[in-house]
Amino acid sequence: MNLAVRREETSGEFELAGEACRADIRGALFLVDARVLIVSDLHLEKGAAKARRGHLVPPYDTAATLNLLERSLALFDPRSVICLGDSFDDAGGSSAMPRLFRDRLATLMAGRDWFWIEGNHDPLPPEGLGGDSVRAMAVGGLNFVHHPSAGSVHGEVAGHLHPGARIVRRGRSVRRRCFATDGARMIMPAYGAYTGALNLRDRAFAGMFREDGLVAWALGADRLYRLPASELMPG
Repeated sequence: MNLAVRREETSGEFELAGEACRADIRGALFLVDARVLIVSDLHLEKGAAKARRGHLVPPYDTAATLNLLERSLALFDPRSVICLGDSFDDAGGSSAMPRLFRDRLATLMAGRDWFWIEGNHDPLPPEGLGGDSVRAMAVGGLNFVHHPSAGSVHGEVAGHLHPGARIVRRGRSVRRRCFATDGARMIMPAYGAYTGALNLRDRAFAGMFREDGLVAWALGADRLYRLPASELMPG
C-alpha cells in the first residue's frame, strides 16, 4: 500500500541537538560532519534463536539484515559505525552465527571503527567479531545508549522501543517503522529484518518528546515520509 501523505521527502535531512543528520530509508542514521553511521536493534540470528527455543521460523533474517547494512554502508561510507544494542537476538547469537555470515560481517566492519553498545538481548560483547563493546558513547552533542531514559533528555539517541507510526488516509490504516524525534532527542527504528514496531502513541513513549516538535520519519519503500505529531494515530 502506498503511503499517501501531504509531506514526503526523498531524503531525511535535519538537525538533531545541533548535529547535521541524514536518515536512510533502511533505518540508519548518518552524522554528516563526524561521518558516523548508527543502526539499532539488528537482532541478528533471531530466526536461529527462535529455532533453538522450538519455534519454526525461517532462518533468513541475518542474510536480509546484512544485505540492508551493506547498502547503508555503501551509501554513506562512514568512518565509524555505532550499533545501539540488541545487535544479536540473544547472548549466544554471535558465537552461533554461521561462518558465512561472520565473514561477511567482518568484511563490512573492515577499515572502520565499530562500536557495539550493550543491549538487553546481548549484554555481553559479541564473540570473536572485533570492534569495541561499550555501555554508551558520545559523539559531538549526542549521547548514544540502548535503552531510552525516562522524560525529556537533550541529545540522547536510543533504540530498544522499535518506534512505528500509524496514519489513516481515505479510511485505510498504514503502519511503518519510523525515526522518532523532536529535534532534541531521537529513538531509532529497529533495523533488523525480523523486528516489529511499537506505535509511537503507546504509553511507553510518554513524556519523551515535546508534542509540538514531535516528528516521525516513516520508512517507505523508496523514500522517507515526514509525519508531524498531528497525523500520528494510536492503535
